[in-house]
Amino acid sequence: MRYRIKKETKPKLPTFGKYKAVAVHNQTIESRQLFEEAASRGMAISGGVLEGLMMTVAETVRRHLQMGDKVRLKGFGLLKLEIESEKVDNLKDFRAKKHIRGVRLHFIPESEKGSPELYQGITFEKVRNYIEE
Repeated sequence: MRYRIKKETKPKLPTFGKYKAVAVHNQTIESRQLFEEAASRGMAISGGVLEGLMMTVAETVRRHLQMGDKVRLKGFGLLKLEIESEKVDNLKDFRAKKHIRGVRLHFIPESEKGSPELYQGITFEKVRNYIEE
């Protein structure tokens, strides 16, 4: 995994002015490419059929997440939505429209004995000649 060093620029954070590693992403793989790759791995199904199946699964997963369910995808991990909200001192002061800032998707990779397969084998390489922002 490639990374670069970045200076924290948010003054309100306790880490303001300090340096951290951030991931450098090579490219964005579009769904069509994923479907074609998966179909070419010895499956008796075309990329188009696989795309139709995956779009149906994606729609179903999205619906369940929006209803407040957690979704576990075998071989991949657990997906769930979490609410981000401001904190209030008094319970009676809390107003959803005022204090809920948004919703975030949380992904917890499938793991065996606490070691997610997704993270196994990752090595780190600093990007050379990267100019600090």
